[in-house]
Amino acid sequence: MLRFAPSPTGDMHIGNLRAAIFNYILAKQRKERFLIRIEDTDQARNIAGSDKEILQILTLFGLLWDDLVYQSANFSYHNQLAQKLLDSGKAFYCYCSKDFLESKKQEAIEAKRAFRYDDSWAEIEKSSGKPPVVRLRKSTEPITYHDSIKGELHFAPNELDSFVIMREDGVPTYNFACACDDMLYDISAIVRGEDHTSNTPKQILVHRALGYEKHIEYAHLPIILGESGKKMSKRDSASSVAWLLEQGFLPSAICNYLISMGNHTPCEIFSLEEAIAWFSLEKVAKAPVRFDLARLRFVNHAHLSRLSDGDLALLLESSDESMGKLARIYLEEASTLNELREKIARIFAPKDIYALYEGQDFSKECALLLESLQELITNAPAEYESFKNQAMQASSLKGKGFFKALRILLTGASHGPDLSKLYEILRPYLQAIIKVVKLDSSAPQ
Repeated sequence: MLRFAPSPTGDMHIGNLRAAIFNYILAKQRKERFLIRIEDTDQARNIAGSDKEILQILTLFGLLWDDLVYQSANFSYHNQLAQKLLDSGKAFYCYCSKDFLESKKQEAIEAKRAFRYDDSWAEIEKSSGKPPVVRLRKSTEPITYHDSIKGELHFAPNELDSFVIMREDGVPTYNFACACDDMLYDISAIVRGEDHTSNTPKQILVHRALGYEKHIEYAHLPIILGESGKKMSKRDSASSVAWLLEQGFLPSAICNYLISMGNHTPCEIFSLEEAIAWFSLEKVAKAPVRFDLARLRFVNHAHLSRLSDGDLALLLESSDESMGKLARIYLEEASTLNELREKIARIFAPKDIYALYEGQDFSKECALLLESLQELITNAPAEYESFKNQAMQASSLKGKGFFKALRILLTGASHGPDLSKLYEILRPYLQAIIKVVKLDSSAPQ
């Protein structure tokens, strides 16, 4: 079984989504089940409704799970395993206060040495009467494991001290709950972010202490850098999957881009289903990868271009397929759904010629042409050339003055796609489009 284990503590980061995608692909390739495990043990940091948002995003991206569990439901199981470790002497109670440990950390800093917990401190403050934590006894042997991306990783005994597995309130720590649940659900491979690299030896130590011998594959994905070259943080809008979706990027395009980041793929543009056929963790680069919004725009444009006119219309919240045809024309100069929405909305929105095009000196031409069009559009010819010639003759306009005025009246913009392409689609809507043009400040909006 493969798993994706998000914490319901905020917006989903693109790094988390990338890990979810990779775990999903491996599950499909290996014909194993895909588990979503909501790691909600940190009650203080959990945000109400965040778990639902996570599941909605996964569904939107087509990452459908076979099983869904909440880690908090396994607390009794975690406690049983902690007691087993205590009974066997592989874990022990520690009564050290936070103030005591902080003082020891300061001593280490002043001495310019790494801070390590000393097992001899465990009962120094036992008489305080405060509830103890439970610590797993440190390893006396090095821990080595193979990372499918990073290769062989080695951790010496002095790098791992006796760490906390159960807090004072009886709630398991992240590493302990994670290791226990990976055992419980028979997880075969784990793909997650590079920030978990140092957690893996601790989780392996938990497995060893509990006598769990199944080999688990590990892969830690390199961090994603922002466009500035620094690690992406929550302050980077593009790090949020929700933000990208709000900007009009398609789930299929985001998925395509995240799979291709730092990866050798057989083609530039592909679907999740296509990637399942050739994806390999071994081809993912070890080095950090930089998020490139311009590149995502290119990929998104390609995915929009792949859609049928009907699907484009639906994404623009219209049942009229002609809106999809219109969107396809505007793909010449747009890369996201939001950009398409803005350009199409401008066509049908009220147009205040003076306010929008002040200083461009096309208001006179617009006024002349508008008067001519009001009669012409009642029985507008089917062919653009006929419409253009009749409009020119009726308005006495020609050249740039005519074409700029016509484009402004029809599209609400002074630049854009070929008018002959637009006319074919806009012809049935000409009366509605012209009706909302405003030529002076006294005219009704």
